[in-house]
Amino acid sequence: MNRPGIPPIVVTWADREYLAAFTEDIAALRREADIVVASCHWGLGEEVLDYMTEIAHAAVEAGADIVIGHGPHYSLPVEIYRGKPIFYGLGSFSFHTGHGGRRHGDWIGMLARCEIARGGVTDARFRFVRHNAANETVLCPLADESITFGRLSERSARLGATLTAEGDWVRIGL
Repeated sequence: MNRPGIPPIVVTWADREYLAAFTEDIAALRREADIVVASCHWGLGEEVLDYMTEIAHAAVEAGADIVIGHGPHYSLPVEIYRGKPIFYGLGSFSFHTGHGGRRHGDWIGMLARCEIARGGVTDARFRFVRHNAANETVLCPLADESITFGRLSERSARLGATLTAEGDWVRIGL
């Protein structure tokens, strides 16, 4: 792996001080709230990087019921960790243009829906969304998103999550 032309292997990890402060905040919220959702702006491209998993798992261990990631504007895999859903990336829900006003293509996003009862999350699912010509976010028929659904299902399965089509919704096996 040390020859010229071999692509690098990128290894990432969370900053220890940040992670300690983050988990302390979540633990404090856990004592005060019925439901704790950790929202993380992270990622680069379509990969779930090591630091993202580290932060997400630490959030759940500290008391988060749901972890939602956003940032790279790609629909990323879902994981179930200790019975809690981790949405690593909800994709593009409302952006029509990016940095510098560049128009983006037909980005796809995910609208998450979680049902909550005493004791936490009882159901987690999502629907795909896209933008129409008027830059409105619209729900997509799942049949139109079979390639994205298949890719997400495969990648989520590697993280222990089962995605099941139910009409236009995708249920995440808790």
